[in-house]
Amino acid sequence: MLKVQLPDGTVVEHPDGASAADVVEAISPGLLRKAVAAKVNDQIVDLARPIAEPETTFRALTLSDPEGLEVARHSAAHVMAEAICSLWPQTKLAYGPPVENGFYYDIELDHPLTPDDFAKIEAKMQQIVKENRAFTRYEMPRDEAMTKLEQEQNPYKIDNAERADGEALSFYATGEPGSGCFEDLCRGPHVPRTGQIGAFKVMQVAGAYWRGDANQQMLQRVYGTTWPDKKALKQHLAFIEEARKRDHRKLGQDLGLFTIDPLVGPGLALWKPHGAVIRRTLEDFILAELLSRGYESVYTPQIGKLDLYRTSGHFPYYKDSQYPPLFENDTARLLNDLWEATAARGDAEGYSADEQCVLDKLDDATRQRLQQRKYSATSGNGEQNQRAIRSQLSEGDGYLLRPMNCPHHVRIFASEQRSYRDLPVRLCEFGQVYRYEQSGEVSGLTRVRGFCQDDAHIFCTPEQLPREIGDCIDLSKFVLDAIRLRDYRVRVGLRDPDSSKYIGDTAVWDMAEAALRDAVRTAEMTSSEEYGEAAFYGPKVDFIVKDAIGREWQLGTVQVDYNLPRRFELSYIGDDNAEHQPVMVHRALFGSIERFVGILIEHFAGAFPLWLAPTQVRVCSISEKSADYARTVYEAGRAAELRVELDDGDDRIGAKIRAATMMKIPYVLVVGEQEAADQTVNVRTRDGQQLGSYPLPQFLAACASEIENRGEQSPDELHQGSSK
Repeated sequence: MLKVQLPDGTVVEHPDGASAADVVEAISPGLLRKAVAAKVNDQIVDLARPIAEPETTFRALTLSDPEGLEVARHSAAHVMAEAICSLWPQTKLAYGPPVENGFYYDIELDHPLTPDDFAKIEAKMQQIVKENRAFTRYEMPRDEAMTKLEQEQNPYKIDNAERADGEALSFYATGEPGSGCFEDLCRGPHVPRTGQIGAFKVMQVAGAYWRGDANQQMLQRVYGTTWPDKKALKQHLAFIEEARKRDHRKLGQDLGLFTIDPLVGPGLALWKPHGAVIRRTLEDFILAELLSRGYESVYTPQIGKLDLYRTSGHFPYYKDSQYPPLFENDTARLLNDLWEATAARGDAEGYSADEQCVLDKLDDATRQRLQQRKYSATSGNGEQNQRAIRSQLSEGDGYLLRPMNCPHHVRIFASEQRSYRDLPVRLCEFGQVYRYEQSGEVSGLTRVRGFCQDDAHIFCTPEQLPREIGDCIDLSKFVLDAIRLRDYRVRVGLRDPDSSKYIGDTAVWDMAEAALRDAVRTAEMTSSEEYGEAAFYGPKVDFIVKDAIGREWQLGTVQVDYNLPRRFELSYIGDDNAEHQPVMVHRALFGSIERFVGILIEHFAGAFPLWLAPTQVRVCSISEKSADYARTVYEAGRAAELRVELDDGDDRIGAKIRAATMMKIPYVLVVGEQEAADQTVNVRTRDGQQLGSYPLPQFLAACASEIENRGEQSPDELHQGSSK
């Protein structure tokens, strides 16, 4: 008998060979009608699968469960693939997984799909769903399965099969296997029948290289979305439309905030005057707060010697996303190649093929100098060989556009002797960094190749560490509250003990992780822990923020680092007159200024609060008779340090108001002969509210209060000359 533990802790018995569906039916026949899969011992399986373990934990999954919905999305990908193959029989299927909010299938098809084809695909999918055919799994020995795939002459499925583990391969048929119904190589799991995939829609088509390799075949990637019912699908489509309206790439162009110029290069933003105002306002705001909290501002170059980043570990750790190094001569380039080849060889004896290739290209004098510095193929001492190479590189090494600011701040700390009385040292900088993102990955301001980080690095004693982490967390909360991004949680990123990407020993990682956990606990914030999310040098706390329409973004981060101080041999003199190693805290509030502004554009839909708005007030004259007074109002606004514009042109007042509204300017001041006579302004808002006439000094005072408090005003509050 099988012993099956249900979610409430109850243990029930079933005969050997019972399927997941048998267990669900015993719980409730009604639940069986809703169930789409099951979770057995933390593995998601088809309902038809027999339970293999004699003792298991068990939970039925429906479309209301995220894991159940993911199964349905995988099944919907199969249904869409069948529909496309039915409409275009020459289609070759490649790969079709579930993804966040939906699914896709990569296909090779000589007919370029367009949105005009989506209705046909959806109609065919509806037909398949209406037939309510069973998803049937069957397995074949690997040799037989490969023969089957070779007969089908689909190179993509053959490639998938060759990459799969095991002596058997599994297929899913929507119907009875071998009856001519649709079949696909797949590991599963799937819903029991096609009628259970929920409400769906084909969304878009894009290009995608096979295996993401630009040297491979370009395929068509067809995206779809699936939800438990039509209501949920409708809500998702409304969300998509709202997100489209808020797209920072379009709004950024419409509002004149930034541009991406093809002659400058993809991923390299040009800040236009209005965008520069937002950026400068944010930088001034945070710098003032940092200086008040004991930070010191520094400036460092955007380039550094390659050996700086070897010491820190950023090179070659980030090599794939860095711009290529700049070398002063061929010898330096070859020595760098040798250094990398030696690092790959580790402590193994004998030259690797890559090492030998480089050594053959070096001149005799350079090879002799390496040998004098104990470079050897037989010693098996990789560190010794790397030291020998680095000694040769010290004068003619290459330079790197910096991917991070931290090594530069480390060298500022190391530039003078420090006492424990000097600590903590808090260095901050708006530092420009560069990452060579793949061309298909860059997007507006949120994924760029050159960006500015609001970076800070704190060097402190171990005893000071808890307070410094707590202060960094408090500062992050302060900034998010000021920006009105108040819906957030924190993620504690920990080291994956099974990964080799991290530097340093376990003891210092344990100390750093414990310090972060304690700080988050003290701050009483909602948090989660995720292994594998740590930086390569230390664990971190990330702030995960929800925007106005519920999307999550990772913004501020606090990282604890015992490793870089050790790698750079940093020290301070303690109260015992002995040298001690400081602890380093990496802290960014915005992360990237570019990405942060991109998020804010979408969060506010371009309608920035008054203190951030590029233009805060536009003065519009009704006619030429009020133009002189309009200029007087404009000059008064400038004197009050408002960002104000004047529209005293010949257009009708309605057109002027519409133009200001399209630019999402918070306040539009309409002035005519009556306002000139009364020395007032007629106030309108960008969302169409007509607030009425107010004395100019009262309006200016209300704006000053609103800016100071970074809040929004209601008409009543403006009338009272106060703000939230």
